[in-house]
Amino acid sequence: MTDAEISRQLTAKILHLIQTQEKTRKEVMSKGSSGMEVILSSLENTRDLQTTLNILYILSELLTVGGGRRVGVFVSKGGTGILLKLLITASKESPPSEELMLQLHSLLAKVGPKDRKFGVKARLNGALNVTVNLLKQNLQNTKLLLPCLQVLRVYSTNSVNSISLGKNGVVELMFKVIGPYSKKNTSLLKVALDTLGALLKSKTNARRAVDRAHVPALLAVYQDWHRNDTRQRHMLIRKGLLVCLRNVTNIKVGRKAFIEADGMRILYNTSTECLPVRTLDPLVNTSSLIMRKCFPKNRLPLPTIKSAFHYQLPNVPAGGPVAQLYSQPPGVDDVVDESDDNEETEADAENDTENEEDEKDHRTGNDDIETDLNKLRPKESSSRPFEELRVYERFFLELSEDFQGYNFDCPKTSSSSLLSLSLANKSPRPIIVPTAQALPPKRTPTPNSGEESLLTKGQPTRPPPSVSPPHVPLPHPAVPAPLPPLELDTIHLTKDQDKKDDAFTPSPDARTTSPSQARLPSQGAGLEQELARVFENVVIEGEGPLNGVGREGEGGRGVEAVGSPGNATRHIQSPLLVGGIATRRVGGGGGGGSAGGSDCGSEGPEEEGAVLEVPDTALLLPLHDPDLYVEMVKGTRSVPQYSEVAYPDYFGHVAPTFREPLLERVYGVQRSKIFQDIERLIHPNDILDKVVYDLDIPSCPVIDDDGESLKFNSQFESGNLRKAVQVRKYEYDLVLNSDINSNHYHQWFYFEVSRMRVGTTYRFNIINCEKSNSQFNYGMQVLMYSVQEAIGGRPRWVRTGEDICYYKNHFSRSSIAAGGQKGKSYYTMTFSTNFSHKDDVCYFAYHYPYTYSTLKMHLSKLEALRTPQIYLRQDVLCETLGGNSCPLLTITAMPESTSNDHICQFRNRPLIFLSARVHPGETNASWVMKGTLEFLMGTSALAHSLREAYIFKIVPMLNPDGVINGSHRCSLSGEDLNRQWQSPSAELHPTIYHTKSLLQYLAHIQRTPLVFCDYHGHSRKKNVFMYGCSVKETVWQSNISAASCDLHEDLGYRTLPKVLSQMAPAFSMASCSFVVERSKESTARVVVWREIGVQRSYTMESTLCGCDQGRYKGLQIGTRELEEMGAQFCVALLRLKRLTSPLGHRNHQHFLDVESDLMETRCKVASSSPTTYVMDEDEPSFLEEVDYSAESNDEDPDPDNDPGNDPQENPVHLDQLSDTETNHRD
Repeated sequence: MTDAEISRQLTAKILHLIQTQEKTRKEVMSKGSSGMEVILSSLENTRDLQTTLNILYILSELLTVGGGRRVGVFVSKGGTGILLKLLITASKESPPSEELMLQLHSLLAKVGPKDRKFGVKARLNGALNVTVNLLKQNLQNTKLLLPCLQVLRVYSTNSVNSISLGKNGVVELMFKVIGPYSKKNTSLLKVALDTLGALLKSKTNARRAVDRAHVPALLAVYQDWHRNDTRQRHMLIRKGLLVCLRNVTNIKVGRKAFIEADGMRILYNTSTECLPVRTLDPLVNTSSLIMRKCFPKNRLPLPTIKSAFHYQLPNVPAGGPVAQLYSQPPGVDDVVDESDDNEETEADAENDTENEEDEKDHRTGNDDIETDLNKLRPKESSSRPFEELRVYERFFLELSEDFQGYNFDCPKTSSSSLLSLSLANKSPRPIIVPTAQALPPKRTPTPNSGEESLLTKGQPTRPPPSVSPPHVPLPHPAVPAPLPPLELDTIHLTKDQDKKDDAFTPSPDARTTSPSQARLPSQGAGLEQELARVFENVVIEGEGPLNGVGREGEGGRGVEAVGSPGNATRHIQSPLLVGGIATRRVGGGGGGGSAGGSDCGSEGPEEEGAVLEVPDTALLLPLHDPDLYVEMVKGTRSVPQYSEVAYPDYFGHVAPTFREPLLERVYGVQRSKIFQDIERLIHPNDILDKVVYDLDIPSCPVIDDDGESLKFNSQFESGNLRKAVQVRKYEYDLVLNSDINSNHYHQWFYFEVSRMRVGTTYRFNIINCEKSNSQFNYGMQVLMYSVQEAIGGRPRWVRTGEDICYYKNHFSRSSIAAGGQKGKSYYTMTFSTNFSHKDDVCYFAYHYPYTYSTLKMHLSKLEALRTPQIYLRQDVLCETLGGNSCPLLTITAMPESTSNDHICQFRNRPLIFLSARVHPGETNASWVMKGTLEFLMGTSALAHSLREAYIFKIVPMLNPDGVINGSHRCSLSGEDLNRQWQSPSAELHPTIYHTKSLLQYLAHIQRTPLVFCDYHGHSRKKNVFMYGCSVKETVWQSNISAASCDLHEDLGYRTLPKVLSQMAPAFSMASCSFVVERSKESTARVVVWREIGVQRSYTMESTLCGCDQGRYKGLQIGTRELEEMGAQFCVALLRLKRLTSPLGHRNHQHFLDVESDLMETRCKVASSSPTTYVMDEDEPSFLEEVDYSAESNDEDPDPDNDPGNDPQENPVHLDQLSDTETNHRD
């Protein structure tokens, strides 16, 4: 026998053994066996065709079973190269053996995907052309065609190969294989489509396909398969066709060809027919992605993306986004830059999970962590000389006060001297309080000549008669006993481990009752009854539910309180004309108005003084007084010179007693909304496109019509709505105004709607959101305030809205507003709602509004709560750019006497420095601050102990101008004030400059605060949590090497958050982070830590959405929980005092009780994780895949242009953390 015959027989026997005996297969592939090397060596050296085939059969048997491990062994032994060489050799035979080619390609198709260098090896060996030529010669030979296509599919995954194959005509070749519906050769068609899809990822090949008119062909084939595959058996083929279309439309010419081929209509119709079959969702999702990508990019329907309000800065910064804004020629600010090929290829909709951004963050997460140890070491040396800081001594009178002239027996003699903040300033503008849809008399307003007195020391906060009509006092017997608010002094001190047994609910008489005595429903019922009793006689004198025609005498009173045995109501002239001046209302039902008064928006008969009887919420809210609120509004200066007061701010908010759970997301809701948007292009004749409100027409923003549209208004303090466009009968696109001196930051909204129909579902789309994800996708709802509900005894903001979702839209973001990044889009936040009352006036807001005038009113009312034991001083820290005062509060306990010991103890109390609301859109920070202030001014033993333990310095609103003008993030300078702490400008950032100066002064006199905490809100995470600063934890997260001496650090920075996690139900230790990031180096938290030397320097973030742990798990957060958090923070400071000075602190018995409560509580939070550095959103992905097309890093280098942008203080990836702290975290 010849050698060839022997080798044939041997290989045939081995093949037989391997085919029949599992044991043999295992022996050949077992570890330590040289079987694979022998087989490959034989294959490489044999020249006999049959022997070669036998060995290939053996390899095929071995590699078919055993999974990827056996293929991995084959690749590691050099098997791929041997097969490719054999392929080249075989191709040189004339004619080549079909069986050999078949077996070689079958094996290559198996091993190729497991060999990372397969594409490069094939190209270098010349194997690409061999396969292509074989394919061209065997188009009708399906047996050989399939393995060739399978190998081509693997080749094409290499981008260089893909271009080379395209030049070789493979794209056209694939279109010869692909054809209309057929039950034959479906596996062949599937592989051909996969190959074509991979080839079309190359822009060169995609252009080639477009040039040869393959886009209409793909659409025609897809339609044919859609029509004929009635039993849905070939979904993979249909999906393959869509993937090809998806890849072609990644380039501009591909999108154009798709539109010209009527692709939008074809995919829209086919997708609509697929919707009822859940298993076809992958087809619907991919179709949706293609249609959204091809939807023509539009500009926002605005003349400019700069704010509708202009404020000229005294001097423009030398560089940065504001300087760029001022240097742009007119009309250049919004460019639709369709970069050709937008595109990171967007992932399949099925894979576009909510956390796509987070995955990015995991990849680049640690890039933002500070790695320079010099920057991580606190530097406590101030660059400013003490002589320059000495001027701030006047804000610390308590450190030198000797109280020698103070009468400790007469409480109020000195209170006025401690109140130095004048909260109301003269204003030449009349103020209108809208109270329904009555129209004002048609008169031209004239300047108010009446004197408007300032609130001065010791004067009662009552509007003088010259400003508004006299207030008739209520007869005492007629006033029903008001229901006391939730007493924050009786807050829960421990997280309840057992919801039924551990909670203590404050009762109306402020005594703590056990759960068995006071349950939430009964408490709620009591409040409802009380409200109903107080409001039961609310009526309108005149015709119609809210459109009264009643007149008053010539000197008609604007506000009058009426007392009767069963109610307490106010008669309000509609609208309320403060200062006796008739000012035009624009926008009916609380519509927008300007002091200049125009005729726009008028309707119906002109009537004077319709009178509306409304509830007196001052009886229900001890810190609220509508009359005082109006007085405060007079001293508030806004850029648009607002002259109206929004109803919710005037009457206040009584927190609902019922729970508001997170909204459960309905499957398919985002998809259905996107399809409705696509219908605008498919059926353009159905779109009204009618502008009904436009702030860019300052003379007449409310565009009047035949009464078929809703009426909008946002011209009041903190209001934000720039434009409303009616797109369908009951659907409106809403555009938010950017921050003043900025061209972005769209998130906060607060506007009024009227003239609605009852029982009709309205859809509202806010179309210029910028963040790439939102808690609106995770259960958060918008807030609504109904005037009719308020009149009916329920004056409150409630969570509302159905079908809420947040997704990328077709409006293009200018690269000028996106930090130079091209191809960015805006996002839509959409919600639907029904209105329950005819002729209602409703307000919608992003979160519970808290205006600057509300703050001034609350501070004025808090002064009235001062007892002789409380030291309270209110100073004006500085004036803002807009001319508004920035209040500074000092709160502590009065010394027990003027003895040296008591005065010394008073002066030497540690300082706590608190601030809030540096970001205007984070209104929850103000509600938390309100809880803190009320607790500090309370009469409980805990509050008294706290005042005796510390001196509190509080700046409750760091950005009054931003709050007043409805901004989301910036001050009038157009900059994020929480990025200015390193070198603030006294002229452009006065509140930050002077607040930092206060801290620098304290550092100079060795009175550095024990705790600094800046209150913020977070739009991308749930719960309440803190960000702090730690060298050690930062080094742990960044792989830098550091000496042990560099990492020596007191862990005291963790104490306060740990205590909060034990007692505050909304607080989550697991969400806290103590890492210092580069992008946050100019935030308050980091600068106060590094430069002032405050170890316990924090940002406290409160969710805008709700909680996913603790007692409030599954609930949206409300003002009650936020205020409770502010009070809990105070109690935690007491515990901190005990831990930081165990010997020096006097142990009051009640304080020890608090401590024991804390000790008994088990901390279940965060004990499992050694570090609390949080990088992702901790949100599960939905059943329904949500496509944000992760296109906007919105928080990072831009949407806010400052690196840390939105969550403020977290690393960029952290950014998802907070709105304020993580990207804007602070």
